[in-house]
Amino acid sequence: MSTPSEPRPPHDGPALEPIRVLRPRRTDALAELMREFQRDAGREPAGYESVPLPGKPPAGSEALTQELPPVARESRRRADAAPPGAGLRRAAVAVAVLAAAVIGFGGALLLRGEHPDDTAAPAPGPPRSAASTPDPAPAAPTPPATAPVDPDGAGTLREGATGPEVTDLQQRLLRIPDVYRDGSTSGRYDPTLTAAVARFQLWYGIRGDETGVYGNDTRAALESRTPAGAS
Repeated sequence: MSTPSEPRPPHDGPALEPIRVLRPRRTDALAELMREFQRDAGREPAGYESVPLPGKPPAGSEALTQELPPVARESRRRADAAPPGAGLRRAAVAVAVLAAAVIGFGGALLLRGEHPDDTAAPAPGPPRSAASTPDPAPAAPTPPATAPVDPDGAGTLREGATGPEVTDLQQRLLRIPDVYRDGSTSGRYDPTLTAAVARFQLWYGIRGDETGVYGNDTRAALESRTPAGAS
C-alpha cells in the first residue's frame, strides 16, 4: 500500500482561475455560402455582410485555412450538360450485345444438330480374308531342362535322400564295428545315418567331405573297408 505524500507548503502568489479561449471564426466565408444557397434556389441573395475580426488573427485560426473548390456544383453542372439520349444509347448497346450472344449460342446448337453422326463410332470395315491375315510368329524353342548339378559331386548323398544307394550305404556301415550299430536299412538318409557317417569320418580321418555327408572321399574309404561279397 502506498503512503500518502507529504503536504506541500501554500502558494504565495495569486490563485489561478480557469481561462476560456475563444477561437475567432471568419464570417465572410459563411456569408458567401449563404449567398450561393440563395442563388441556387432562384432567389436574390439577401444582404449578408462580413464582420471583420479585431486585430491580427491568432495562429491556427481559420484565416490560414484554404477553402476547397466547389466540386459538387461542377459535377452537377456536368451532369446537367450531358445530352439527354446518352442513357438510351448505353441501354441499346447492352441489348445488342446480349442479342448477339444469344444468336451465336443458338447457331452453335443448330450446327451441332445438323451433324449428329460426327461423334458416332466409325463403321466397321470389310472382314479381313484368311489370306491377308499374317501368320503368327513361330514360338521360340524352349531350351531343354538341365538336371540340377550336385554341388558335392556325382553320387553324393546327404540327409533327406532316399533310394537303393542309401540302402547300400546303411548295409556297409553295419559291417564297420560300432559305427552304425543296430542301424536301419530302410533306404532313408535320416539323422541317425548322418551321425553314423560323421562318426566314420572322424574315426578314420576322412577330411575331403562335409561332416555327415556321404561324398566321394567317404565312399572310397568305406568301399575299401567293405568290399563287395564280403560278410
